[in-house]
Amino acid sequence: MIRFFAFILATFVQLSAQTLTPGKGRIQRFKNFPSSQVTPRNVDVWLPDGYPKFGPYAVLYMHDGQNLFDSTTSISGVSWNADRIAMALMSERKTKQFIIVGIHSSPKQSLEYTPQGLINELSDELRIEFQEEFQGDVLSDAYLLFIVKELKPVIDNSFYTERSKEYTCIAGSRRGGLISLYALCQYPNVFGTAACISTHWPVSLNQNNPAYSKAMINYLNKKLPSFENHRLYFDFGSETLDIQNKPYQLEIDALLKSKGYSKKNWITKEYPGAEHHENAWQSRFSDVLKFIMPR
Repeated sequence: MIRFFAFILATFVQLSAQTLTPGKGRIQRFKNFPSSQVTPRNVDVWLPDGYPKFGPYAVLYMHDGQNLFDSTTSISGVSWNADRIAMALMSERKTKQFIIVGIHSSPKQSLEYTPQGLINELSDELRIEFQEEFQGDVLSDAYLLFIVKELKPVIDNSFYTERSKEYTCIAGSRRGGLISLYALCQYPNVFGTAACISTHWPVSLNQNNPAYSKAMINYLNKKLPSFENHRLYFDFGSETLDIQNKPYQLEIDALLKSKGYSKKNWITKEYPGAEHHENAWQSRFSDVLKFIMPR
C-alpha cells in the first residue's frame, strides 16, 4: 500500500516538475511537493552529468535547498555551488556517484529544524521561552516523517537510486545540522550518514544558553546509533555566530568518543577565520562531500 501511494504521488509530482540549468548537471524541481505532515515546499533534485548511466546513485538529502544551487534564490545572495562542486569531485573520482535532494525551507524553518528530542529534555521554563521566541511548538518529528515517509519513496521511485542507509545521507548547516543529527538518531535504518555544518548548538538567537546543548547531549546519550553502521561529520568556524559553537562541539565530541566513534566513522573539523555564512560553507563543501560520499 505504501509503495502504491508513493507511485501515485510520484506520478502527480512529476507532472509539476521543471528542468533548471543553473550549473553542471541538471536540476529537476518538484514545485510545492504535497505533504500531509508539513506545508508544501519546492524540492530540487540535482542529477550529475551522465545520469542515469553510472547508477544506481547514492542520495544526499539537504535542508535549505533554496541556498544550494542558485544565488538568486539563496537567502544571503550566495549559493553553495553544490552542483559544480559535486560534479567536479565525481569527475575527479574523489567521491562515489550521487544525487542531491535539496529541500527548500519554509517560514517555520526554526520549528521544523529544532529536534523534539532536545526540547523534551529542557525544563518547562525553557520550553516556554523557546515557544515564545519562535512562536510555536516544534515540528521536527512531522518534518522528518515528511522526508522519510513521503519524499524518500518518491525519490526512490522516480530516480535510479541506492535505497539502503549505507547510501543515504542527510546534511545541513545552522539548525540544519541539528535536524540532520536528529534524523540519523530517529531513523538509523534510513540514514547511514549525517553532516552537521556550523551546527547552531545554542538553538536560541536571543541567548547563548548551554542548557540547550546539554539537552541535546542528554538526548544523544539515549538515542545515538551504533558507530559500527553510521558516519558523522561536524565542522565549525570561529567568526560571527560560529564563535559560539566550539565549546559545545567539544562536548559533543567527548560524547561521541565515549560511544565508540573514531576517525573511521566520525570527523570534526575546525576552520579558523570562517564565518557562519554560505560563503564559508561553499568553500568547504568539497571537504564535506569527500567524507560523507567516499568512493
